[in-house]
Amino acid sequence: MAVKQVSIFLENETGRLADLTEILAENGIDLNAVTIAETGEYGILRCIVQNPEDAIKALAGKGFMASISDVLTVAIDNVPGAVNKVLQILADAGIGVKYIYSTIQSAKGEAAITMKTTDQERAENILTKAGIRLCEMEDLK
Repeated sequence: MAVKQVSIFLENETGRLADLTEILAENGIDLNAVTIAETGEYGILRCIVQNPEDAIKALAGKGFMASISDVLTVAIDNVPGAVNKVLQILADAGIGVKYIYSTIQSAKGEAAITMKTTDQERAENILTKAGIRLCEMEDLK
């Protein structure tokens, strides 16, 4: 039940992020969740969009390097300790989290966290067995 994430490499220069979001806007692509990790001269923007293949095509046509990968997105209550519950389940199973980011809410009114783990398939199984609801793309509109 993986969610498709678009990762885009971009130069760390003024206006480059605006260029990227303009391309998405011109192509009717909405950012449902977004995070940026900056590493000096370059950054990696990770985002969830409803049509990742269209985003990749539009961005590549304008010279951006982008890729699609599977990530795990889970719905949580928007209360203190909800993120910890998910992370503790993973930690207890020996599964590491490479990165994590959140959306304000999913389509069902819950908060949602997106993460890349050291073992995506196992993480999905363990969280499902623990009663954590996994999100699909349509949950993140």
